[in-house]
Amino acid sequence: MSGTAPRLRVAVLTRNFSGQAGGAERYAMALVEQLAARHEIHVFAQSVEHANGIPIPGVTYHAVSMPFRKPRWVNQLWFATATWWGTRAASGSRFDVVHAHENTWHGNVQTVHVLPVRHNLFVGRSGVKVALRWLKVLTSPRLLAYLWLERQRYAPNAGRAVVVTSESLRSIFVAAYPRAAGMTSVITPGIALPAVSAASAGAAAKSMARQKLGLPVAGNCVLFVGNDFQKKGLQTLLEAIGLLQASDTLPTSSLPFLAVVGHCAQQPHFRQQAERLGIASQVYFLGGLDDVSLAYRAADCLAHPTREDTFAMVVLEAMAHALPVVVSDARYCGISGLLADDINALILDDPRDPALLAALLQRVLSDPALRRQLSAGARELASGHQWSDVARLQEALYLQVADPTAIIYAS
Repeated sequence: MSGTAPRLRVAVLTRNFSGQAGGAERYAMALVEQLAARHEIHVFAQSVEHANGIPIPGVTYHAVSMPFRKPRWVNQLWFATATWWGTRAASGSRFDVVHAHENTWHGNVQTVHVLPVRHNLFVGRSGVKVALRWLKVLTSPRLLAYLWLERQRYAPNAGRAVVVTSESLRSIFVAAYPRAAGMTSVITPGIALPAVSAASAGAAAKSMARQKLGLPVAGNCVLFVGNDFQKKGLQTLLEAIGLLQASDTLPTSSLPFLAVVGHCAQQPHFRQQAERLGIASQVYFLGGLDDVSLAYRAADCLAHPTREDTFAMVVLEAMAHALPVVVSDARYCGISGLLADDINALILDDPRDPALLAALLQRVLSDPALRRQLSAGARELASGHQWSDVARLQEALYLQVADPTAIIYAS
């Protein structure tokens, strides 16, 4: 990061400050970890969870109350109001930058992690369908609240910047809020590059990781990681595993089993699907893991047939471990805009097509040369997206919004 940059006082707004939650929460925490050594960081959150139980050194935490856990839209309004009061100068707290990872009407840096509500409601609809959508909005306090917050959050402002996490999300966002195009930029998530990748750790490390997780030591392990099994495409993946188990294109020793990582209330439904497909004995639901790197070391490839991901940090994390990945194309998954098919990933054109997914998995599991190519390409791409690089871009943006006339000198 810049060696000449002034020390800034920064407020970070996120309801759940945790490295063990979803991608948005991990993004926020990783940036704070990087920037806390250079700037005075204050975190405003309703819950705080560190993997080791130790707060980040130098960070000041401000607890935001949660009197309205449900409905969620009421809590969202409460969080926006409470953080507005806590960060305004009249409360005695003056910040150079207020960085919101949440739907709030205030804050001069706004990071967008999900598809806009406006996009979900209106894009692709016209005529009567638009009128019906507006009728739905006008009779829903929840939708009115979310749309109002979005409208205020993305209103053009000389002192405001909007960050999106991928180029594909930028296109969607600008289509929904064209007046915000000029203040919008892309800062992708990053990773902490492990010193030793799963690919270079060797067979002994893989066997040990599998034993710790209760997985078979022998055989090919396909890994799935996600907290929303439906949205991330587990149904398609289970069907693809079923097709591979029933085919005669792979030798018995190469038939894959599936390891599923993630907290999800949908787990019973997908256990039943595995039973209906006759593959229940080949599917291992591991729940949430404090250390997902253990699963990366145990796996032979990651399958991410997601139907909606603005970026997909899990794919980048797997690539940092030099794990071959099969992932939905850029229409469904933001990171795929950075990837090259057959070079550093295998790109899935249709995440609803189990036969297509099975064919790609068969390729990567049966072709050692392809696995080596994808492994090397994955590690190379991930090495260019480390959190230190992301933090440098974020710091430059902070300096711009704190003082638009400042000249920023890169290190």
